[in-house]
Amino acid sequence: MAHAKNHDYHILSPSIWPLAGAVSGFVMLFGFVLMVSPEVGSNQPWMFLIGLVGVGYTMFAWWSDVVAEGHAGDHTPVVRIGLRFGFILFIMSEVMFFAAWFWSFLKHAMYPMDPDGMSPMVDGIWPPAGIETFDPWHLPLINTLILLLSGCAATWAHHAIAHENNRRDLVRGLAVAALLGGLFTFFQAYEYSHAGFGFAGNIYGANFFMATGFHGLHVIIGTIFLLVCLGRAMRGHFTPERHVGFEAATWYWHFVDVVWLLLFTVVYIWGR
Repeated sequence: MAHAKNHDYHILSPSIWPLAGAVSGFVMLFGFVLMVSPEVGSNQPWMFLIGLVGVGYTMFAWWSDVVAEGHAGDHTPVVRIGLRFGFILFIMSEVMFFAAWFWSFLKHAMYPMDPDGMSPMVDGIWPPAGIETFDPWHLPLINTLILLLSGCAATWAHHAIAHENNRRDLVRGLAVAALLGGLFTFFQAYEYSHAGFGFAGNIYGANFFMATGFHGLHVIIGTIFLLVCLGRAMRGHFTPERHVGFEAATWYWHFVDVVWLLLFTVVYIWGR
């Protein structure tokens, strides 16, 4: 037949979702600027919330189409390799994102500035005077153990489906991993509420909350990722040969684990 498919690649049909995602993202970020900028004088969050809803719906609809493509048989072995490499590149971009926050923290820790931030101090101190840091061997250590155990549960779930085709352990492992991820977020919020320093007014607080806060956001996103995989697993979507979506979730979750170990070592222990 003239139009018969004679290759392993998936030719995508025209889609509205890239344009919808770009427009929604612009509205969300522009609305955020209006919401927080004192010069603009607008404290209304409506534009930001409209953009956020648009981004969320675009993500849901777009990934639903990808799942449907997989069930339709469009995700051939060649396509699955491309999906894996694409997600690896995404994680590499996330590595560079966090490298910026580590760079900033280490730079200011090794070369403290004077209170006006104008010149390095030969005998500067870190953290700055008046900053009461967290004891890393209490709640931060507990959160470290929680996140590592969550990573172990995700690995257990992945081994269950990839090597044993054991759906019961797949569901159990995902449930435990997502539950522990939520527990980590709860404890981090509790830690923030008891911080002896704020975001503004000192470089330590700015670096601390930017680095750990963005990691916390990634934990929330990763927990949602695991919950989506849990729902799909309960519906029987994954097989030993076809589980790229769940595989991406485990890679993302292990990346979150590694970043936290670095934060715990550099910011909480060494940075004291």
